[in-house]
Amino acid sequence: MIPNMVLSLSGRPRSLLRIILSFCLVGVLFVGGFCLASERPSPTRGDRPNILFIAIDDLNDWAGFLGGHPQARTAHLDGLAARGMVFTRAYCAAPACNPSRVALLTGVMPATSGVYRNDNPWRPQLPDAVTLFQHFRQHGYKVFGGGKLFHGPFNDVLSWEMYWARPADPLPPQRPLNGILNAAQFDWGPLDVDDAAMGDSKLTDWAIDFLKEHHDRPFFLAVGYFRPHLPWYVPRPYFEQFPLSEIVLPKVKEDDLDDVPPAGIRMANPTGDHARVLATNNWHRAVQGYLASIAFVDAQVGRLLQAFDQSPYANNTIVVVWGDHGWHLGQKQHWRKFALWEEATRVPLIIVAPGLTKPGSRCERTVSLVDLYPTLCELAGLNIPPQVEGRSLVPLLKNPEAPWERPVVTTYGYMNHAVRSERYRYIRYSDGGEELYDHHTDPLEWTNLADRPEYARVKEELARWLPQINRREGPRAGAEERSGRERPRKRAEALLASPDTSLAGQ
Repeated sequence: MIPNMVLSLSGRPRSLLRIILSFCLVGVLFVGGFCLASERPSPTRGDRPNILFIAIDDLNDWAGFLGGHPQARTAHLDGLAARGMVFTRAYCAAPACNPSRVALLTGVMPATSGVYRNDNPWRPQLPDAVTLFQHFRQHGYKVFGGGKLFHGPFNDVLSWEMYWARPADPLPPQRPLNGILNAAQFDWGPLDVDDAAMGDSKLTDWAIDFLKEHHDRPFFLAVGYFRPHLPWYVPRPYFEQFPLSEIVLPKVKEDDLDDVPPAGIRMANPTGDHARVLATNNWHRAVQGYLASIAFVDAQVGRLLQAFDQSPYANNTIVVVWGDHGWHLGQKQHWRKFALWEEATRVPLIIVAPGLTKPGSRCERTVSLVDLYPTLCELAGLNIPPQVEGRSLVPLLKNPEAPWERPVVTTYGYMNHAVRSERYRYIRYSDGGEELYDHHTDPLEWTNLADRPEYARVKEELARWLPQINRREGPRAGAEERSGRERPRKRAEALLASPDTSLAGQ
């Protein structure tokens, strides 16, 4: 937590600026990314919207409003979706927590920053970057954050007027609950505790208290939920909503990896998590744990939205809900994220902008989470910093069918990219291996078309969107600095550690 820095509407901005500049001259203030030359207006309550910014960790397209799983229970998220616009083809910049969040919160893509993995500290790579939260602070917003927003140990003190650390969750007395030896965080099962004991519930309480307060200037309230991140430990009633005998497994194809190049197979790692799940007869229980965790976090979002609707800020607040990446539960014999297929990269994205978005609207254009930074700037009437590589979604918020020819690029590791257009997914790995899927005929990505001559032109068109600059991976944190709740996966490291430089610049 850092001391509050509050700009009073009744204060003297010029005097404050002189004080800040004086501090700068004696080297007291932080300098990394804190732009002292930025304009610092003191907006009145009515001329700029508030922002309620809700992040949900590891939530894939199983949310009800995206229809990814028939048993998903997300009534509160579905209700919010009905109030604004759902982006049905929204994708992350990277299928891992840290690089995805860094890209979203700085507007800088992984290939530009060199932040590819969960243990890459991002500030050394982007020392001058102004985060989304910093930018709103510099324009007079009251920026409070709680929970998981940046990844693990890489929180950014420059971003917050106040940051509230989410408490840890209770743990079962004996682990693992799923019977998989050496499971670490790859575990699931019910807890015999009330919702109030959970960290996400306490986070919701904190956010509700914020909404009950009087705020004399526009606020940016960022709430970062941890579930449905592993381990899937949530109160028992959420598990009981999904009886094991009724669990529906994802649709899979037994030989799905037969036409996948070696780099893709290494990412899938079928002899790792998937083999352990099958050997312990855990597939149904795992799906139950994920569904239970989704239902739990949906209940917390529901509590937050109820308080928001009862607050005086409901009519002048933009609400954004996003997930940082997708999640596999056995598709392509793969578990977790850390891959470049649809299930690992597609994310939920809802935007409710009063006076702009039409209730119940849906946009089928391909958009990236990196587009959120410029979108919120435009909605709030702020300039967009030059570092930002995303594109504002405001034209689509006004008209979901507006022209939008830009596909989404997702990156996992140096020189491994996926390009997703409205119809196709094209993957090129650092060793030159390729995959191509036609979502009009193959939404589950079962048939790789990359070697078929008739699709050469399609690949050529999609390859034009591959990053022209691919920065080498930045430094990696020592073990003591890594997040204790999510360890970087070792199985794909060989692929990422020895990049093929022959593709540089293509």
